[in-house]
Amino acid sequence: MENEGSNHLKGINVVITGAARGLGAALALALSDLGCNTILCGRSQEALAVTANHIETRTKRKPQSFIVDLAEAASVESAAKDIITKFSVVDVLIHNGAAWLGGRETPYEAAEVLSAVNSAITGTFLFTQGLIPALQKSTRPDVVTIGSVSGLPNVSLQNVSVPFYAAKHGQTALADGLRQMFLGTRIRSICIHPPWIDNMSPLDEAWDTAASRTKNERVTNRDIVEAVIFAITRPRNVTIASMVIDSDVQGMDFRSHTKE
Repeated sequence: MENEGSNHLKGINVVITGAARGLGAALALALSDLGCNTILCGRSQEALAVTANHIETRTKRKPQSFIVDLAEAASVESAAKDIITKFSVVDVLIHNGAAWLGGRETPYEAAEVLSAVNSAITGTFLFTQGLIPALQKSTRPDVVTIGSVSGLPNVSLQNVSVPFYAAKHGQTALADGLRQMFLGTRIRSICIHPPWIDNMSPLDEAWDTAASRTKNERVTNRDIVEAVIFAITRPRNVTIASMVIDSDVQGMDFRSHTKE
């Protein structure tokens, strides 16, 4: 999976949160295939090891893994320090990890609400803040936030919870705030807003056929991975500040939206 700028990714250090499964693992695998040194972050060392082993099998390079719980400030700050100790330069930071909390009629536990909000906003900001010294040493630093169509203005609640909906709106504001904070520096703040996506991996046969999907079919992990690669390979005078990914059968049009 290459575009004309992907050859510039070889050898760069890419930190990915939520890298143990789903979109995060797909990003880690695809970017490793393009020659990136991926730095995997997540809550489970065992789950991260699975992704790391797949990468090693494909590329003969085993990525470093770091435990981080984005809902816990101490975990976030500790992981950021550990990463900077191991890697003096971080070229790309991808914020993919955030707690999901679906809509339901029964009350939410306080811990669920705090996890949804803190992982998307507090943890994302603190992790970025902790890695800024390493980003500043890069010649091509990018901070990529994987938001959601749930974080866009006037999009219906659909079947997400109010805390998750609010957290994603906050994450959108955070990405924009970082963009303004980084004015005058080399660091770009990029935000990608996916809808519901069909989960697949570069390890799956479905990954190879996803590119042939037609207009009325659902968005996939591969579409989001390719959007990220496109954004981080733009010339440095260009920032993809906000990219909305949607399809005719899901996302912002709730009338035709179902979650599988």
